Amino acid sequence: MASPAADDYLKTVYSHTEWQDDPITPSVLAGKLGVAPSSVTEMVKKLAAAGLVSHVPYGAVRLTEEGERRAIGIIRRHRLIETWLVREMGYGWDEVHDEAEVLEHALSDRLLERIDERLGRPSLDPHGDKIPDAEGQIEREAFVLLADAPVGHVGRVLRVRDRDPELLREIEGAGIDVGREVAVTERGVLLDGDDVVLPEGAADVIWLTA
Repeated sequence: MASPAADDYLKTVYSHTEWQDDPITPSVLAGKLGVAPSSVTEMVKKLAAAGLVSHVPYGAVRLTEEGERRAIGIIRRHRLIETWLVREMGYGWDEVHDEAEVLEHALSDRLLERIDERLGRPSLDPHGDKIPDAEGQIEREAFVLLADAPVGHVGRVLRVRDRDPELLREIEGAGIDVGREVAVTERGVLLDGDDVVLPEGAADVIWLTA
């Protein structure tokens, strides 16, 4: 079952549980994809028939082993393309998500391999998300969402979610970037000795080392 729409569903199911444990429900899947619940029901049935997801009526949607393999493949494409656009094409980290959404379905495996080679086999995309290797393997560090981290917690910024370009620009303007070490304060974070007040919503899209 090869189609951009099917790949988008599989990628969304995978991404939902990448940084937290609750499985995705059809209603949440519909919201993330911006489609009607009836469309989700129809597509999930097709994916289940193809052996890519498991699902019971009104229950969570989970990837099968084959579905996860497919999802990781498209995730790898997306994150390599984002990295390429930032490093080689001069894009900002707030500009690459939508471009990668289009290009991930168009690039050949040969071109993707050349991009990976040219970039030096990167393990992280511009937002800190892990790039699966060619075998689909991913290694992760222990993490905590900034909103859940206690005051005084010291950690390195692991990842910043990429879905809100305006919020990304505000976070960048506050001096926050992947790899920076911060200490959690009551108002925001301590960064290079300065108490930085974060933009509204930032604590819900930033992950730190645990």
